[in-house]
Amino acid sequence: MPGQLRDYFVVLPDNAAGAAVAGQLPVPEAAAGRSSAPDATGPAREVDGTLTVAHPSGRPWVVARPLVREVSHLARGEDALVLIGPDRVPDAVLAGILEGARDRTGLERRLARLPGLYHVVARLSGDSWIRGTATGLRRIYHARHPAAGTIASDRPAVLARLTGAPLDDSALALRLLDFLPHPLSRRPVWRGVHETGAGYGLALPVAAPGTAAVPGPTEHRWWEPPPGELPLAEGARRVGEAIAASVRAHVGGLDRISCELSGGLDSTVLAFAARETGPASLSLLTVAARDRYSEDETWARRAVEVARNTAASTAPVLDHHVIPAADAPYFYADLASIAAELNDEPLPVAPGRARAELLLGRARATGSRYHLTGYGGDEIFLGLPHAYQDLFHGNPFTAWSHLGGLRHQLGWPLLPTLKALLDRSAFPRWIAGAVTAAPQPVARTPLLSWGVRQSPHPWLTEHARTLIAEEFRAAAEHAEPIDPWRGRHVDIDGVRMGARHFQAMEDIGMTLGLPVAAPLYDDRILEATLAVRLPERISPWRYKPLLVEAMRGVVPDALLARTTKDHMSSDEHQGLREHAPEIAELWTGSRLAEHGLVDSLHLLRLAAEPFSPVLVEHSISSTVAGETWLRTAENAWPTSQSTPTTTPSEASL
Repeated sequence: MPGQLRDYFVVLPDNAAGAAVAGQLPVPEAAAGRSSAPDATGPAREVDGTLTVAHPSGRPWVVARPLVREVSHLARGEDALVLIGPDRVPDAVLAGILEGARDRTGLERRLARLPGLYHVVARLSGDSWIRGTATGLRRIYHARHPAAGTIASDRPAVLARLTGAPLDDSALALRLLDFLPHPLSRRPVWRGVHETGAGYGLALPVAAPGTAAVPGPTEHRWWEPPPGELPLAEGARRVGEAIAASVRAHVGGLDRISCELSGGLDSTVLAFAARETGPASLSLLTVAARDRYSEDETWARRAVEVARNTAASTAPVLDHHVIPAADAPYFYADLASIAAELNDEPLPVAPGRARAELLLGRARATGSRYHLTGYGGDEIFLGLPHAYQDLFHGNPFTAWSHLGGLRHQLGWPLLPTLKALLDRSAFPRWIAGAVTAAPQPVARTPLLSWGVRQSPHPWLTEHARTLIAEEFRAAAEHAEPIDPWRGRHVDIDGVRMGARHFQAMEDIGMTLGLPVAAPLYDDRILEATLAVRLPERISPWRYKPLLVEAMRGVVPDALLARTTKDHMSSDEHQGLREHAPEIAELWTGSRLAEHGLVDSLHLLRLAAEPFSPVLVEHSISSTVAGETWLRTAENAWPTSQSTPTTTPSEASL
């Protein structure tokens, strides 16, 4: 089954060509046969699962085909506001945001306290303003249509289809690295399609009076990280309120919901926060580990027991479903089948798709109407060692004391740690050397720079290596960090990287018909976290201290005491052996090889040697993700024509 887009929206210019583009949009399979009566009296109408919000002229402005998200919209004269997110926003709230917002700054001030993960589309004084989230979970793309001008969407594949954009081999080569640092992560895999940076919005101006030319799109920063000034107690209060509000925005008012309860702190927090919203039934799902030393299942069972013992008479019915380890696929399972969803880009989480599909399928079988996960907790609350570079500037004694604890845990040698701490290399210089042929850093290498250096995998061709090197060199010429402070830059970049990866989980949920959310990626939670003083937010002697303090009174203390975290590396290595034939099949007729990016013979040899030292040092997951994504993308569009949503007479308006 070819991959398809089941949930997207586009923002169109107010011209005849833009109206014609609306009729060329791909129709999601899930929308087939759905029908609702159009609203002929208002500025918006819904037909066959497609919601169209009009320009004042009557031409399509926002065309949304949501499968699991809600579209809220309101017009006041020629100004209008559209929010696309987890919950429908009441008209009174929309009016409070829109009325009095005379410009983008005024609008953003009013949006600042809205919980949840929303795309924002606004029309103010004729100009369109579009933005996603600061965490990067909701992103915006734009492209130039030859007839209509600039069109925007939350899905780059839609823009690629509408504009006929070809794949970009340089961007594909970049995706074969283990991770992409800012700003290279913003390179869409189609030429001519551009991503608006997280924390920035896209302005689409209208033509000036008396002129026909429409100015091009411009990006404007709407979000800045807050200063880290709050004490732990005040910060914890704000974080706790933000978590509760985000969870309510996703599942508040629903009768049956589910949560992934891995047993880790993040999923435990989400499970108890979900209980507070008052559903009739809460299903908790745990995948048992094959590793007999794993502690996750023990902590998950303990959490359920404590929750039942502390439940009020009005608490939801708790069902705990433990999926036996033998039922859980290894990583790299089911690679031969083409994924049913088209992600925005190749994502390294693709080898775990079969595991995710199993978990979400079991959650859906419980009757759940929404599934919550603890994704984002590590990136937001764990804190990375790079932050001690920031602390060293203002409080060197505290920084060195904390680093002493960290050095003891990680085995960092004294002199290399001191050298790394005193390093003052600028961000462009770091980007220029971030990919190197030198051996990868070992476990005892101090990590205090702008990120982690990496080396291309040995199966990449010389052509791929050249493309990657050129991209990093070009980025270094104009690169600016997300934040001037290294630690904050790395923290925010890590959050945005994790948010991109979680998009794959959302898309799998849509394929199965179950909305999936990671409420911790809410902007309000990130802001509340960054606002806390650094030495109180992270510590080598406490595990996620800010999250622990934020959830006191919601999560019992006995569960907040966990300081360990399980990993699934054994399942990944075993998956290389169990699914070696499927992995080898990928490299027979490899699409990446056809693009000249990988040596398929080298990969075939490695498939036959799953425990090769090469695969211990180099992960193959990003290459598998790139190969499977290419196979999905080339079969993504149905051969039949999409059903037009705009008649010829409407297009001529």
